[in-house]
Amino acid sequence: MRFTGVQETLLATLYGRALDCRARRPVLGDTMAVDAVRRIDYDFARLRVGPGAGGSVALRARQLDLWTARFLAAHPDATVVHLGCGLDTRVRRLAPGPEVLWFDVDFPEVIALRRQLFPEPSGYTAIGSSVTDPAWVARIPTDRPTMIVAEGLLMYLTEQDGTALLRRLMAHAPGGGLAFDFFSRFAVRAARLNTVIARTGSTLHWGGGPADVARLRPGLEIVESFGALEIPDLAHFPARYRALARVTNLVPGIREMSRLYDCRF
Repeated sequence: MRFTGVQETLLATLYGRALDCRARRPVLGDTMAVDAVRRIDYDFARLRVGPGAGGSVALRARQLDLWTARFLAAHPDATVVHLGCGLDTRVRRLAPGPEVLWFDVDFPEVIALRRQLFPEPSGYTAIGSSVTDPAWVARIPTDRPTMIVAEGLLMYLTEQDGTALLRRLMAHAPGGGLAFDFFSRFAVRAARLNTVIARTGSTLHWGGGPADVARLRPGLEIVESFGALEIPDLAHFPARYRALARVTNLVPGIREMSRLYDCRF
């Protein structure tokens, strides 16, 4: 693989899920990630993603899985729009019912790689486009409850582009949910301390907190939210990582660096 910058970061999250699957007590058990890592010609070691980071990736993914599954249980005829899907296998992990329409959106070269690695299930559509291009949104139905999912994406967009994207999608749907992870402004300023961001030469732009999320749309409701170090089931991590998480969670600035949100609109 010759992805660079933001696109290269998707290989880090893929590798994190593969490491989790190989762990003694996996969180996701994503065997498709293990197979994809085996098939891709890339030096994953250069990203320096270890078991602790892999577990963190898996916990974040599972929390977004749980929120998406909860929405689909309440709306079995929903549309799911997975923004910046990368090489994530969420549609396979959740195995949505026959009435669900699922759209994965990412750059054309990412979608082309996905098609080499993963079979496409019924009701699934992959859209090769920058998520910020308004044109692809016309392909999304306007008459179904819609779940919008963004994992490891929004911090790479500018505030203007990210806000426009989410508002565009929420205006397009009759109502639905929005589940995503979001960095604080401090985390964006401290991006170079993140090994993957430094190794890939990526740049972060957009960060904020609950007040910024609430301003995305009038009446937007934050149903549930976790800091990255507050997600349940940290017991899956090695003892050293759990101890570090407990200590760093006591520091407000660090505790709020990354937060997950489940919203309704």
